Amino acid sequence: MLDQTDIRIMDELSKNSRITMKELGEKVHLTGQAASTRVAKLEDQGVIEGYTIKVNQEKLGYVVHAIIHIFTKNTNHQPYLSFLKKHDRYILNNYKVSGESCYLLECKLPSNEVLDEFLTNLSHYVGYKLSIVINRIG
Repeated sequence: MLDQTDIRIMDELSKNSRITMKELGEKVHLTGQAASTRVAKLEDQGVIEGYTIKVNQEKLGYVVHAIIHIFTKNTNHQPYLSFLKKHDRYILNNYKVSGESCYLLECKLPSNEVLDEFLTNLSHYVGYKLSIVINRIG
């Protein structure tokens, strides 16, 4: 069972996973050693599964942010999923969803021309409805 200190530790690590255990301990009112022990316990329990980095996609040249609702044409989704594997450099997230569409695909692409080519090829496997992200709020 997680307590408030564990929750605060995870909150601090989600803001900066490179924080030292000493700094983390100061933020959650523990010693560095106690913070380290808590983090190790959360890792052992599988609550903390890993650490990642946040990449600025625009600085890498991926300036077009697209949200695509995917409508499969038949029950065999493997051709669509295989297509995505070949284009994984553009894929941020692919969610299987309930509701109107079958999947919700989030992509970052370098240009509208590349987006157009991507969508043309995608349409061989699935139907789609496209939204372009204008701005992120929050």
